[in-house]
Amino acid sequence: MDLGGELFSGPRQWDRWPAGDELGRANLLDAANVLRAASAIRTGKRYSLALVLNSAAGDAVLEGRPATEHRMLREHADYVSGRVAEVPGGMRSTDDTIMLACHGTTHIDALGHAYAGDTLYAGVPAESTNGGLEHADIAAVAARGVVGRAVLVDLPRFRGTERVPRGEHITIAEVKAALAHQGTRVQAADTLLIRTGTAPFLSVEEPVDEPGLSFEPELLDFLDEFDIAGLGTDTLCNEQAHSSTVAADYPLHVVLQRNLGILFHEALWLEDWANDCAADGVYEAFYVAAPCACAMGPVGP
Repeated sequence: MDLGGELFSGPRQWDRWPAGDELGRANLLDAANVLRAASAIRTGKRYSLALVLNSAAGDAVLEGRPATEHRMLREHADYVSGRVAEVPGGMRSTDDTIMLACHGTTHIDALGHAYAGDTLYAGVPAESTNGGLEHADIAAVAARGVVGRAVLVDLPRFRGTERVPRGEHITIAEVKAALAHQGTRVQAADTLLIRTGTAPFLSVEEPVDEPGLSFEPELLDFLDEFDIAGLGTDTLCNEQAHSSTVAADYPLHVVLQRNLGILFHEALWLEDWANDCAADGVYEAFYVAAPCACAMGPVGP
């Protein structure tokens, strides 16, 4: 496929929401949708889908991003040495700091993250990213939060394997087959979460060659049929890193995220929830995601 033609200039939904929109299909997650999604709450069990930061094995990050760095600002040794004095009354405390790549652990992509040519989501000029995003940074999503229904597609269990092999293309046909096998019904405004079994094997040493969905006209049809609000996986890329359907790396970041406003939820820990789903046969949940409210506008003089 000609990348300068149909792929990145295909269907767009930039006029679906009012001018200046920074939420995309997160707009679908309104109060009425939240109330509908609450019907998925049955047992009260809770599962965190976040990767552990500063793990002993090292946090996996994509090339060009710094590894997580944790440092203590105040600890008991500081009181013993006299560097820090306890406050009146005798209270002591610990404090620390962490530095990490915003795209280096569990996160939601801002709609201004991926683009093609010189145009961002909603047709905003790409020069607006210079010095920090002026439009469609993550702050807009963070201020609203992501609250709605999520459905899990557990591909390794569907296949009877430990994980989807590195680099493999996952077809939307297989996703549909897995949903049918699970007895899972997709609804409008869902967040679709796909487990590949990759997260336990994420490594700081392996080159990026992740499995995942890639461009297919049938995929766009499916996402539009159910008006999917978000797409998430247990990989860092959220799609097949090096597409086997088109001559491009990460084409869905532009086709789905920048063009259609579908939120990408990346590097999720799906193992514990997936085990529970397999035990009771229920693959839906009330899903809450709260990205850090970090505004990315220009900084400095």
